Amino acid sequence: MGALQSLPDEPEYRDLSEKTGFSFEQIGILHKRFKQLSHNEDTLRRDDLNTIPDLSCNPIRTQIIEAFFDKRNFHQNGEGTVHEISFEEFLVVMSHFRPPALDMTEEQRESIRREKLRFLFNMHDTDNDGTITLEEYRHVVEELLSRSGALGKETAKGIADAAMLEVASISMGHMEPDEFYEGITFEHFLKILKDIEIETRMNIRFLNMDTTNLCK
Repeated sequence: MGALQSLPDEPEYRDLSEKTGFSFEQIGILHKRFKQLSHNEDTLRRDDLNTIPDLSCNPIRTQIIEAFFDKRNFHQNGEGTVHEISFEEFLVVMSHFRPPALDMTEEQRESIRREKLRFLFNMHDTDNDGTITLEEYRHVVEELLSRSGALGKETAKGIADAAMLEVASISMGHMEPDEFYEGITFEHFLKILKDIEIETRMNIRFLNMDTTNLCK
């Protein structure tokens, strides 16, 4: 991958662009950052991300780091985790934070929205059992609202708390007394977040870059 920045016409470069939606220039920028984080190695490890200062105070620091090593996020229908990732895998994970292009069709936007929500769901479904807890859902809503910039942290937290209670009342209100609440499934997750604009709020700034700018 060392030739990426100097040979933008390489087939590998084009393949990465098709897989992730990033332009050649954007891939070059991300490759440079990858090399900085990995200390010029060909693979990136958890320890490399653990050293990023901006992540130290992030409330979902562990989930963010683990997302980069979760096979479910590599577009390969895999399960489990890996100890290190290549630049291609890093780029695929980063593409989940990329805003949709302005010229996309509604069908393409809906596909990307679903993909982003699946990524977000996987981030909190740490045991890969297909469900997340109500508390984890509350945290997702709080994070998304906080990133809008229009709401203060306490306001976002209050809305997230109310959203959690609403989901709890809806989910548990239809249960029989002897039923056990197993958590929120992905399909349920899609429905309860249908009114939250996710496409531009899922961004990442801890890599000394702002992915809201990574849009063609």
